Amino acid sequence: MNIFIDNKSGAPIYDQIYSQIKSQIISGDLKENEMLPSIRGLAKDLRISFITTKRAYDELEKEGFIYTIQAKGCFVAPKNVELLREENLKKIEEHIEQIIKLSASCNLSKEDIIEMIKFNLEDL
Repeated sequence: MNIFIDNKSGAPIYDQIYSQIKSQIISGDLKENEMLPSIRGLAKDLRISFITTKRAYDELEKEGFIYTIQAKGCFVAPKNVELLREENLKKIEEHIEQIIKLSASCNLSKEDIIEMIKFNLEDL
């Protein structure tokens, strides 16, 4: 598992850890039931506070991406199809917002956007 902490980023460190692990789970880089590094081990490797790492793991567990077994560690939770669908819907909505902003700067009409989408859907 690769985690990169960007000290120049405005994002909190726990959020950077959370986002990167979540992304690796969604992409399949981290497999179901795969053991994650221990909270203390990851904190030591990243040279950050144990509390920061724990917060990231707690958020991941709260959202159903990982589970914990006492005295054994944290593991990647089996993929929840509905959860992954929701994540992808959120990404699509973000892209649509970007399309709307870009289209406004080009003075594109709704019809132009719909036509572009239909054209791209023909390739599927």
